[in-house]
Amino acid sequence: MTWTWTFESSIGDVIGRSETFESRGDAESWVGEAFGELLEQGIDQVRLFDGDDEVYGPMSLHAENN
Repeated sequence: MTWTWTFESSIGDVIGRSETFESRGDAESWVGEAFGELLEQGIDQVRLFDGDDEVYGPMSLHAENN
């Protein structure tokens, strides 16, 4: 399968998709490196997909306020 991220607004509207990745590890490493750029592009949260199956999300790109 191929791994992709959907990019979403804070209310869950899909505003884009990532490139495809060969493995979950590659996809997770990429989002860890790119999250700052994604925030600058107005992306608030992401969801990880394996093909058409959602693996997890939504995952906020914003720091948690404790």
